[in-house]
Amino acid sequence: MLWLWIALLLALLALALWLVARRARTHLGLPTGRVVYADTGAWKPCERPLFSRDYSLAGKPDYLVQERRATVPVEVKPTHRGQQPYEGDVLQLAAYCLLVEEESGRRPPWGYLKYPDAVWRVDYTPGLRDQLLARLDHMRRDLTAPDVLPSHREPQRCAHCGQRAHCTRRLA
Repeated sequence: MLWLWIALLLALLALALWLVARRARTHLGLPTGRVVYADTGAWKPCERPLFSRDYSLAGKPDYLVQERRATVPVEVKPTHRGQQPYEGDVLQLAAYCLLVEEESGRRPPWGYLKYPDAVWRVDYTPGLRDQLLARLDHMRRDLTAPDVLPSHREPQRCAHCGQRAHCTRRLA
């Protein structure tokens, strides 16, 4: 009889742990699937960034999740809010999709952007990939330009920029 009570108690404990884990996963915005990589420091340090020699690009997505037969990136933006994802966040997610494609040889069909109030599944389409590659080319040209215009019109963003001391086009 004692073994039955112990078994019941262990089953209830297992159910409670499962519910807590499920709630935490939902809160993080992680899709169903097995987490195969994390760069949040929550579990262990990330071993190395993803890297593409072809595009001279490296990056560390917050998570890579094995979902169905694809490995998809998940990027968590804890301070961003909006009715739709910011363009820069979408392009960052597209960069992680490109890196997964380069490293694994398999193109992820989508990735996820998690804001505090929303999760978006962003399809990694050929058009989005082309948009990313065009932006990377533009950024590389800017590296050798004698002067580059700010990419925004937000004085508050300028006020917190790490390059503010050297910028000749400060907005704030």
